[in-house]
Amino acid sequence: MPPALTATLRRLTHTLREFTVGQRTIAIIGLAVLLVGGGGLTAWLSQPSYSPLFTSLSATDAGSITTMLHTDGVPYQLADGGNTILVPQQNVDSERLKAAAAGLPSLSNSGYGLLNTLGVTASAFQQTTTYQRALQGELANTIEAMNGVQTASVKLAIPDQTVFTSQQVPTTASVFVKTQGNATLSTSQVAAITHLVAASVDNLKPTDVSVVSADGTLLSGSGATSTSDTTTATSYEARTQASVQAMLDRVLGAGNSTVVVSADLSNQSAQRVTQTYAVPTNAPSLNEQNTTTVDNGAGGSSTGATGVLGPDNIAVPTGAATPGANSSWTTSTTKNNAIDQTTETTTIPAGSINRQTISVAVNKAAASGITASSIQTLVESAAGVDTTRGDQVQVQVVPFSTAAAAQANAAIAAQSGQDTQQNIVKIATTGLTVLGVLLALFLLFRFVSSASKRREGSPIDIGPLNAHTLPDSNPEIDFSEYPGITGSPLSAQAPGPVDPLPLESLAEQPEPARMRATIDRLSATDPQRTAKYLQSLMDDKQPV
Repeated sequence: MPPALTATLRRLTHTLREFTVGQRTIAIIGLAVLLVGGGGLTAWLSQPSYSPLFTSLSATDAGSITTMLHTDGVPYQLADGGNTILVPQQNVDSERLKAAAAGLPSLSNSGYGLLNTLGVTASAFQQTTTYQRALQGELANTIEAMNGVQTASVKLAIPDQTVFTSQQVPTTASVFVKTQGNATLSTSQVAAITHLVAASVDNLKPTDVSVVSADGTLLSGSGATSTSDTTTATSYEARTQASVQAMLDRVLGAGNSTVVVSADLSNQSAQRVTQTYAVPTNAPSLNEQNTTTVDNGAGGSSTGATGVLGPDNIAVPTGAATPGANSSWTTSTTKNNAIDQTTETTTIPAGSINRQTISVAVNKAAASGITASSIQTLVESAAGVDTTRGDQVQVQVVPFSTAAAAQANAAIAAQSGQDTQQNIVKIATTGLTVLGVLLALFLLFRFVSSASKRREGSPIDIGPLNAHTLPDSNPEIDFSEYPGITGSPLSAQAPGPVDPLPLESLAEQPEPARMRATIDRLSATDPQRTAKYLQSLMDDKQPV
């Protein structure tokens, strides 16, 4: 062991031996606190960072993978109800490769991969069934790739083809969707799933696709119209209520008004065709026909005399008709004029407003200087009220109850006081803990310093020494061995590394300096005997 380390251990051991029982107890407690705190910090820092190994696993695959991890000795954590497995970050890649080599996780809906298992001897029924299963698996995998979807299952009902179109049964599909956590599929997501399935299967209409959630709610399909309509109406009511409430909060202040909107929306879509006609100005006629009739009275001719028969047995007139004495003329004109025709086709989507009613209650304490009619005018403008379709707005100024506000303020004050008290206790506990650790370290330092000072001891007065002669009363030291140090006045230089002062200079020094110089000469010559000599001097100075 190196001498420096040995000396340090020897001094530490000597210091600990000089501790009292109380000092040792406090030192042990402080050392234990430091060890426990360091160990806890080290354990916390040494915890591995976990990352997902696989997500959206079935129970069978999760059990197989955890068994593999247990065999490999890899720690893991389960999340999302056992559907997600977490492992340390450094083990993710290696464990994924091992799981892939073992065929995990297994693909229950392998899609078109099922067709690879068909042999050449498969029957037509097996081929049709396998193709349908493959198509169902591909659709389920595609739906699971959507945000918020955890698992999906698609079932197709594809009837046999027939040559009689009147007897052909339509194709239908049902989709089961389980969302992640408490997520809810939006209307656009449900419509996307419906059109995705309908576009992937021949002769499948979007109206024949049923989408069902994990809680049994019919999101799309026959019977789901009311749910969609209710969602649309609720969304409109929420938007209108929010806009009106925001406007009233700016006018009356927050909490001084409440708004309720009830809307009746149309559930049907339709098309409206309108045709209008207009006569253009100064437009020429398309065609015109004039007819003249002559009445000659009894036996008279109304159309004039006829001639001989022609080659086609048609009478050819030989001259103009001659009116008789009692003849009369009748003339008629027929014109086909050009007109302008305009045809308009309007599509009326579902969700149009049939009628809405808005009820507003205003706090009487905050309605000073504001009339109910002015508030009603503001509400009608903000909500787009149309009185021609029967919309109504009711505004009432009533006193609001303050009991709930008082209870809420009391609860907030109590919670705030409790939070403040908890914060004070937490800060005090932390401060006391830190102060205790610092105090233990300070006391430990003080005890170590005090023991070191006591070990070093205070300076010992060895008494006055003769500057020119060394006492030769100690029989253990023979000064005749040292030619430079004798019992007579110092006149020669003592051997050794010490550069002595000349005799003249030494005589001029003060008495303490001369004593130190004499002892230095002796220690340079023989340190062991010098120590014995000094020990004897100290023994002589001790009281009897």
